[in-house]
Amino acid sequence: MKVNIKFMEEKLLVLSTDNINKINEIKNILKDLPIKVLSKKELGIQDIKVKEDGTTLKENAIKKAMGISKEVEGIIVADDTGLFVDYLDGRPGVYSSRYSGEDGSYKKNNEKLLRELDGVSLEKRTAHFETVIAIITENKEIKTVTGRCEGKIGFEPKGSEGFGYDPLFIVDGYGKTFAELGEDIKNNISHRAKALKNLKVELKRQLEDD
Repeated sequence: MKVNIKFMEEKLLVLSTDNINKINEIKNILKDLPIKVLSKKELGIQDIKVKEDGTTLKENAIKKAMGISKEVEGIIVADDTGLFVDYLDGRPGVYSSRYSGEDGSYKKNNEKLLRELDGVSLEKRTAHFETVIAIITENKEIKTVTGRCEGKIGFEPKGSEGFGYDPLFIVDGYGKTFAELGEDIKNNISHRAKALKNLKVELKRQLEDD
């Protein structure tokens, strides 16, 4: 039986993630909208498994959103993020989180990336991060918004903050990696930050249409 929760005049928005940092970030960005933001865990839904076998970030984000949409009435939001390196024809791309294998780690992913770029000059190490957020509306329409951040892949990890490829990704216009810049700056300029701002614009448009 589907979960159907009403919060007075607020609309319900359910996140596919259980990452507390992502949840808090989205709640903060949407705090001035009449929307109640909850994770699937907060709704008691924890047994949904989605196979992320799409060939694009958009496909995987939609798959994750659809998995929740089958169980919950409300607005559903899911995201997928990848690092795309031009010299590697876009790799690791959709496989960014498991680049070194299903049992890999951030450290192993970074080590593999550096091996594949061994001997490549900085000018040829151009790359971008991209986040795609899928939105399933109350009427079951599918919308997507994106955010992108340009940069280059460094020769060695630098910085102690962030996660994933942050110690290697040198942000255009800053000359430092995300791990060196820190969370405060990253959360304002990153691919994810841009996608979340676009999410807010899309949700405001939907509320106005209603």
